[in-house]
This record gives sequence, C-alpha cells and structure tokens, in this order.
Amino acid sequence: MRTTVVAVVMVMFCVMMVDADVKPQKDFNLRMFTGRWYRVGLAYDSSSFTPFRDKVKASMGSVAALSNGNINLTMWDSTPFGCQKKVYNYERTNVPGQFTYFSTRHNIVKDITVVDTNYTDYAVVLKNKVFNREYTQVALYGRTQTVSHSIIMRFKAFALSRGFPRDSILTPPPAENCPPSRSGR
Repeated sequence: MRTTVVAVVMVMFCVMMVDADVKPQKDFNLRMFTGRWYRVGLAYDSSSFTPFRDKVKASMGSVAALSNGNINLTMWDSTPFGCQKKVYNYERTNVPGQFTYFSTRHNIVKDITVVDTNYTDYAVVLKNKVFNREYTQVALYGRTQTVSHSIIMRFKAFALSRGFPRDSILTPPPAENCPPSRSGR
C-alpha cells in the first residue's frame, strides 16, 4: 500500500512538473486578446491524430471576453462533413492568460495557457490534458490566415522544445469558405 501511495504521488508530481515551466504571456491582456484568430499552426502528439494530419485546414475562431473574466471561443473547422461550428467556454484561473475548460468529448478538464502573443499578429497557445496518458497540443494563431516565416519558426522552436517530433508540427493550408462567407459582402 505504501509503495502504491508513493508511486501515485510521484506520478502526480511529474505531471505537475511537466507544465510547471510553462508560463503565460507576461502581463496578459484579455481585452487585447479578443477578436478573430486563425489557427495556422498545430503540434499534436496524439497517435489517433496521425491519419488526419493531411486533412487539417487552418480554422477560424472568435474570442469574446465575458464580464467575469471567462472567454467564449467560437471555432469553425472544415471537416469532411462540412464547416463545423463549436463553442467553448474557457474559465479563468487565478493566473492571467491561463484558463480551463471542460471537454464534453473527453469528459475531462483541459488546461489552456496563452504562452506568447503580441496581440496584433500571433498567439501561441498550449493545451494540456491527462487522459489515459498526458496529451499536449500547441497551436499557433494569427490575426490573418498567413503569418510571417519568423513567427512560424518561433512556433516550431517552441513545439520542439516541448518534445514534439518535427513530423507532428503542422502549418495547414487555409480552409475555403469556412465559416461560410456572408452573401452581399
């Protein structure tokens, strides 16, 4: 029994240490972070993701700050079934730039950290969850569907520093008509 307790404590300590060195954007400003973002880069270490790598397209999202400090994130993803809209509610934590949300898909709470942003061009966001093992995802967001080469290299360097293999780091092409463009514009 004692060995089991020690083992559980050690595993929990290691999991906490993995993300302990990830700090959110210094002086994170939620108001400046709101608005339209495109996910133009993605690093994901899930083996179940591998068959879909070539089908991933850049997706668009809209971040809206709520009066309580939480965020509503609306994302549009291009899928084989068409353009899919999803809404996420990110709950603030005591640390500005760090959020949690409950994944109904996985039935667990996930941690979200805005690691780096200049608010006008790009944001690097880390998502972490512990399911049957620890999974991490790093996303690069741009205010437009294209970001500079130097920003892409910065994103890739960060993903590599987190232990992602090079072949798990993507910069997908833009999605066409997702979300659907409004007629008359």
